Amino acid sequence: MIYREGFEERERQLLSPCAARSSESAGRLYPEEKDKIRTDYQRDRDRIIHSKAFRRLMHKTQVFLSTEGDHFRTRLTHTIEVSQIARTIARGLALNEDLAEAIALGHDLGHTPFGHSGEAVLNRLHEGGFKHNLQSLRVVDVLEGDKGKNGRGLNLTYEVRDGIVCHTGDKTPVTLEGQIVRFSDRIAYINHDIDDALRSGVITAGDLPHACISFLGGSHSSRINAIVTDIIENSDGREKIIMSASVAENMDMLRNFMFENVYLSPKVKDAEKYTMVEDIIVYLYVFYVSNPGRLPDELRDLTEDFGLRETIKDFIAGMTDRYAINLYGALRG
Repeated sequence: MIYREGFEERERQLLSPCAARSSESAGRLYPEEKDKIRTDYQRDRDRIIHSKAFRRLMHKTQVFLSTEGDHFRTRLTHTIEVSQIARTIARGLALNEDLAEAIALGHDLGHTPFGHSGEAVLNRLHEGGFKHNLQSLRVVDVLEGDKGKNGRGLNLTYEVRDGIVCHTGDKTPVTLEGQIVRFSDRIAYINHDIDDALRSGVITAGDLPHACISFLGGSHSSRINAIVTDIIENSDGREKIIMSASVAENMDMLRNFMFENVYLSPKVKDAEKYTMVEDIIVYLYVFYVSNPGRLPDELRDLTEDFGLRETIKDFIAGMTDRYAINLYGALRG
């Protein structure tokens, strides 16, 4: 049998000097006893996987609203793809796979229903705005679990929390594992969104920028493999995760293509569907502001500590697409 101390010793012996070691973590928000078997980062990963917020990702939109097929990505499948890419890069660089996996699995827990369309509406509606990375941190610190202050939160380690909140935005994660997830998120969504856009008919293979496809590869797997290999080769022995200038340039070209032809495309940003999203989120927000007593019982105590509107924002952000649609229909009668 291998106990936690044995895994920690393996990390000390086998991982790169640049790796984050669980035995050297900056710790949790609130002290607690160590687990007998699992390292702190393994424990964080398990807490995230067993959270309700993680399960709800299964029914949250990635890009395409109200899709007909069974094979379009959801927030959950996106999260799993990010996790696997992150683990591959971490392993190739002898960094901490458990930490990279925990960050990846938690990075999108705060996403709204209806993808970025829902995020845009809630950002405009809620005083102080809305950013899903900040909400993801709030989910693990306050809204899920019972490990922290007042029986709230998952009480994750500093390194996992930092990686979650810094997976997007201006701040760079403090660990290389967090930086890996930041790259892996972009690698995953650009490539799987190409796959979904081709499946939906929004674009054809011939529409893709020829120079990028020639350089990175013509298939989903070949592009990911090329980018991942490039990151490993260029980051080896460094104290920063980087990719080559040529791969970065082609990644940016692909990303710009996707924004112009998919993410902002009228075919995807269907005016009728976007109006539906806006109607639902605005109605729910205004309804609960006017009827705070109708909030679920388990949320009412949050209003005392964080205020009514913050709690309503938390409630709506945590909804799945179908829950929001059904609740909207029920409240409107």
